[in-house]
Amino acid sequence: MKAHEIMTKDVLSVDESTSVKEAVRIMSMHNMGALIVQTPRPTFGIFTQGDLLSRVVAEDKDLEKTKINEVMTESVQCAQAEDNIDDLVRIMYEENVRYLPVMDGRKLVGIISTTDLFKVIFRGAEGYREEIV
Repeated sequence: MKAHEIMTKDVLSVDESTSVKEAVRIMSMHNMGALIVQTPRPTFGIFTQGDLLSRVVAEDKDLEKTKINEVMTESVQCAQAEDNIDDLVRIMYEENVRYLPVMDGRKLVGIISTTDLFKVIFRGAEGYREEIV
């Protein structure tokens, strides 16, 4: 199975000047654990639940005054749309990330979460169990 078959295609994103409070509101409204952060550079950032806990809550930052670019993860590991599930699991494990943006060349086309991977793996395990019973 390839990344483009597993990924969520509707990627939520915010501008880097968005407040943490607004970003968290968007994440909550859409039940998402991560947002892509658009920057003027050719690269982008990501803001995750982990960033919220470790860089905002733990440091007692003001949600309204803190901008997302102050607390986002800047160096983002990405997958390619044609990467297979073994590659995705390896990348997420080695990089210790729960969210993996998916690129088609240099274009962002989706995002994969550990939950997305677990669903695929679990379905595969269920199919295997059904075959051997």
